Amino acid sequence: MNTRLLILLVLSALYSCKSAPVNQSATSEAILYQTEDKEILEQIFELYSGEKESATSALMVKVGKFFLETPYVAHTLETEDDEQLIINLRELDCTTFAENCLAISRTIKSGNHSFDQFATELLGIRYRNGKLDGYPSRLHYFCDWIHNNQQKNLIDNLPENLPQSSFLKEINFMSTHPDSYRQLKKDSTLIESIAVQEKLISSREMFFIPEDSVAEVESQLMDGDIAGITTNIEGIAIQHVVILIRVEDRIHMLHASSKAEKVVLSENTLEDYLLNSKSATGIMLARPL
Repeated sequence: MNTRLLILLVLSALYSCKSAPVNQSATSEAILYQTEDKEILEQIFELYSGEKESATSALMVKVGKFFLETPYVAHTLETEDDEQLIINLRELDCTTFAENCLAISRTIKSGNHSFDQFATELLGIRYRNGKLDGYPSRLHYFCDWIHNNQQKNLIDNLPENLPQSSFLKEINFMSTHPDSYRQLKKDSTLIESIAVQEKLISSREMFFIPEDSVAEVESQLMDGDIAGITTNIEGIAIQHVVILIRVEDRIHMLHASSKAEKVVLSENTLEDYLLNSKSATGIMLARPL
């Protein structure tokens, strides 16, 4: 796979590839959705309304399987309008697949199986500190998504007993490729805000599990874990997002695949995927709480 194609795939992912309450209710915000999105959510609630006591990670797998065969579509969060909460359960990319599964799972556990509750959960997950405040408030980089949702007590990161390696990288892909982003191309004043966030992300101490260590820790990975696939592509930390699932005692991936053009359960193991990818370097782990 050539570098240009890799960058295009990364752009597709970036466009997408609670114990503490969120800071605002989604019902007070502009929400963009279609009637079919509500119908899909109602189907899921009908199937899993009795699963309130299940672990969030177990619900992540059940909800993820519900979305099998759902079409992969990139850029579903990008519009010409002002930033708003976009709900699209009909079409998913790798990031919206994972965050929708988490928001739905949390809604099921809340006992309030309503569209408004789901929208509030999704807003809290997708935006920095759970507050929608324009385009820069969206957690565009998944390494930032992991960091901020850990601060909100929605996820945990690598368990301490897993081998960790320091992940040092300058994050600047969006500010150095503004023409690749509809909103940045339309409003260049946003670039400075994005660049400030990138510097903050780059200054953080980040850790990951290198690809050659995944076999060693595979027994400690759990169904429903969210994994960000780290990359050697300049300017970003994570190129793809998957939900982990154990199949015949090996870890596989539930994910919205640009190659398959739909949500799939991978035939290959996570380890095989990483070792056979020229751009993947390992995983950053996020465990739903």
